[in-house]
Amino acid sequence: MDAARAREQLRRRFHVSPDAEASPHREGCAGPETSTALTKKEKALPRLNIHSGFWILASIVVTYYVDFFNTVKENFHTSSWFLVGGALLLISLSIAFYCILYLEWYHGIEDYDVRYPTLIPITTAAFIVAGICFNVALWHVWSFFTPVLLFTQFMGVVMLISLLG
Repeated sequence: MDAARAREQLRRRFHVSPDAEASPHREGCAGPETSTALTKKEKALPRLNIHSGFWILASIVVTYYVDFFNTVKENFHTSSWFLVGGALLLISLSIAFYCILYLEWYHGIEDYDVRYPTLIPITTAAFIVAGICFNVALWHVWSFFTPVLLFTQFMGVVMLISLLG
């Protein structure tokens, strides 16, 4: 493969126009061509795509066919794992809303993970332990299908939330 063909394939792959590429005799110098190529905005991806649509639809199907809300309502008082999982989920969501709504939207702090480095690990740990608690609480209902069902519900909710912002 010659150098011109390789350069053309890279240009196509990264969507760089031929005039934006620096000439070979000025390799160390970045001219105005490169700066305009870097400042050009890329077209935003659509929020609803096949991937997010699949997870939202799968979550709706799982909710309907396994009668998810009635099952949770009937088994809510049988185990204290629901209470622990619910409390941890509430903690996780509270920290997430604090980061998104209060820090980012209200105060304009976009790098809250740099200024408050413990928030994200605490949120992640609380959410993972909440997921384990919900799996233990519903294990007697769906047995080994419980993690699959709860993961499908989780992905459907995440994709639904991603449509909002």
